[in-house]
Amino acid sequence: MKVSEIPVPQVQPGWILVKIHAAGLNHSEALLRMFEIENDYIQRPIVPGIECVGEVEDPSDSGLAKGDKVVALMGGMGRSFNGSYAEYALLPSSNVFKVNTELSWIELAAIPETYFTAYGSLTECLLLQEGDILLVRGATSTVGMAAIQIAKALGTSVIASSRRDTSFEKLKAIGADYCIIDDGNIAAQMTAELRPNKILELIGPATLQDSLRCVSHPGYVCNTGILGNKFTVPNFDPIKYIPNGVFLTGFFSNFPTQEAIDDILHLLESSGQKPLYSKVFKLEEIAQAHTLLEKGGAGGKIILDIQ
Repeated sequence: MKVSEIPVPQVQPGWILVKIHAAGLNHSEALLRMFEIENDYIQRPIVPGIECVGEVEDPSDSGLAKGDKVVALMGGMGRSFNGSYAEYALLPSSNVFKVNTELSWIELAAIPETYFTAYGSLTECLLLQEGDILLVRGATSTVGMAAIQIAKALGTSVIASSRRDTSFEKLKAIGADYCIIDDGNIAAQMTAELRPNKILELIGPATLQDSLRCVSHPGYVCNTGILGNKFTVPNFDPIKYIPNGVFLTGFFSNFPTQEAIDDILHLLESSGQKPLYSKVFKLEEIAQAHTLLEKGGAGGKIILDIQ
């Protein structure tokens, strides 16, 4: 990865030119760099980045106005067309959303992809509601921590799993009611009092079967993440793999909406919570930022400051 000068994109109908102030880094961007870039569906060379925050530079025919504060995510950013690791990006109108918030650019940049993924997984896939018991598997990830915040704002009890008990204090500080060690066999730790009725699975296929055995009957498991770097379940037989009375679903974050973005900001504001992030890098420090992203040592969301 290297920083270079490229022309400011030319506006076209159906697209918005956004002046970017900050952008969040994501695990998918590390995967892009490590191996996905070899696929034919990736435009090469590419400016990576699947999310950003900034202001409208040229609204084209979108109905927005120059200077509007916006967030943008997904829709092919950083894969089908140049993404958010830049000062300006030309983005589809359908994936740019106006926001009204007093959050700083850096705080706001922690929200789009991370909090939308957590929110969509909990509300659309797990149908989370007050009184539920939620297990967040992979709770120290950026999506995991966002999910804890959102789940508490929705009135649920939260169990958080981590491979290290040194993370427990941080997880409880953001709202987890109970923490457990993830040794790959959480099902063996479940008791009648502890058993969740809903699980957000962020490790992915590596631990999915164990999660299906953890949940109550009836119960819901949403597979959203692939932090275990295992992307499929070999020889998947749903009849034998999914226990009776357990519902398996998954969340795909490629279809954000204005309503969801508004709801997330309202939930955070009404519950007095701030978006979580860990490290901030300048654009010229992108190589160092990605080294940290790949090693997983940031302890939270990494933000690019492009102001």
